[in-house]
Amino acid sequence: MLRKAVKLYLHGLFNLIYVKFARVLIPAAWLVDVAGAALFAWGVASGVGAIATKHGASGGVTLLTPAAWIVCGALLRAFAVCSVDRLAVGAAQAASRTRRAGLWQKLLGGRLARPISSGESANLALDHSMAIENRDQRFSPIRINAIVGPLVVALIVTPASWVAAAIMLATLVPFTLGMILAGTASRRAAERQLDALGALSGLFVDRVTHLPLIRHFGAEARIGRQVRAATGDVARRTVTVLRTAFLSNAVLEFFSALSIALVAVYCGFSLLGLLPFPAPEKLTLVPAFFVLAMAPEFYLPMRRLAAAYHEKQLGEAAAKALAPLDEQPAAPKPSSHEPATAFDGLHVEHLRLAFPGISVGPLSFELAAGDLAALSGPTGSGKTSTLAAIAGQLVPASGHIATLSGAALPPDSVAWAAQRPLLMTGTLGHNLALAAPGTRDAEVLAVARQVGLGDVLDRRGGLAMAVDHAGSGLSGGERRRIGLARAILSGRPLILCDEPTADLDEASAAAIITLLVTLSAERCILVATHDAALIAAARREIAL
Repeated sequence: MLRKAVKLYLHGLFNLIYVKFARVLIPAAWLVDVAGAALFAWGVASGVGAIATKHGASGGVTLLTPAAWIVCGALLRAFAVCSVDRLAVGAAQAASRTRRAGLWQKLLGGRLARPISSGESANLALDHSMAIENRDQRFSPIRINAIVGPLVVALIVTPASWVAAAIMLATLVPFTLGMILAGTASRRAAERQLDALGALSGLFVDRVTHLPLIRHFGAEARIGRQVRAATGDVARRTVTVLRTAFLSNAVLEFFSALSIALVAVYCGFSLLGLLPFPAPEKLTLVPAFFVLAMAPEFYLPMRRLAAAYHEKQLGEAAAKALAPLDEQPAAPKPSSHEPATAFDGLHVEHLRLAFPGISVGPLSFELAAGDLAALSGPTGSGKTSTLAAIAGQLVPASGHIATLSGAALPPDSVAWAAQRPLLMTGTLGHNLALAAPGTRDAEVLAVARQVGLGDVLDRRGGLAMAVDHAGSGLSGGERRRIGLARAILSGRPLILCDEPTADLDEASAAAIITLLVTLSAERCILVATHDAALIAAARREIAL
């Protein structure tokens, strides 16, 4: 354990150092890129000047120096661009690894402000995280160059022609205003597109999960219309994002072409002596050609920025969507010196849950260390959400959850028997002992038979029975029994059960009720249920 902790710490430290290192070197690499462009432009200008003055006619010896400038400039630019890409990709991946580690911990076992479907969780963990990584790879490194690059180019051009430098800077002001307007519209469109993608992911995963039920009730046509409507919404919002991206590119291309054209007209008329006003400076061929060669470089950083602007908008929208998860407090870690046996009962005071679609409470009750209570209420009243809040998976709007002694409820004192328990590819024995890996097979087998899995064990190879992640071949009731058996084997003093008797016949449900009553002699059990028989068997009912 210590070795793993040290390894994780060193890995995180390396990622942090690499990101800081890249932030320093990337601007330096862009300056090398501009220097390479200046060398290349000067080589071209001096070569043209040498040819024009017929100094290069004697065997081309005088073109050797311009050619050397051109080659050096090209090599510098290639080195700079490759360095930026390498540093940016490495820094983005390092930051992404750190971000995903915290994000997955939140989504898998952290405290959330609202319930999140599996489809939306996958969208947040994968698509949103990838959008931020793409922004850090493509946009963030270019942003620095887009701010500093044009000013450096204008500074380099000034000794050759201060008027051309002034023309470039003058076209930069309206361009910046146009990009701000286009960028604002693009940001809003990207946020709407990501919202639609998240909704579509959640809808698709939920419908695929319940496909047998949909087919059983003949609801394929209605579900198909829902999916078509959701995909149509995503398509429309994607087109809006592309439209605003094209608008941004149009603004950029217009001012870029305007800047180059004005510089070209000024240099040409100045060389020909056709300026309609007194010449503010004296231009010769080589400086004029150098200015013309550098003119496209003035807007090149912003052209690169525009090419990556879509990633910037999607990345910022993804970061905004993930911000609520970052703001949530982390789930308290189990204390090594406070064992689960310190649990002396459950105290819930003025618990209130409030988020879209669900409003619960205020709810107050107390349960002894050996107790059985039924949490009842109509479908959608918030029974599962209440259990999730007690388990530390949801952040309540207000209220207090603790032990009877007033101490914080230790996370390692709570066992959760869900309606659809997590199943992993492997054997039934492995899935049953997931919460207590060191449990002996005999004990696992005994608990499995206690919860009514005896027939499955006898028919399909006992604990060695193959199980996949979807629970293929297992009924809904059998999956619930696996979750209940796992909760029992965990040995934790507080068991939260979500509809443990659903999908069971009358005799099987009665056996589960008897088991829960027996367990309540030594454990605290809170059950969310619609079952009237289970409510009657409980020592108290908590109605929502």
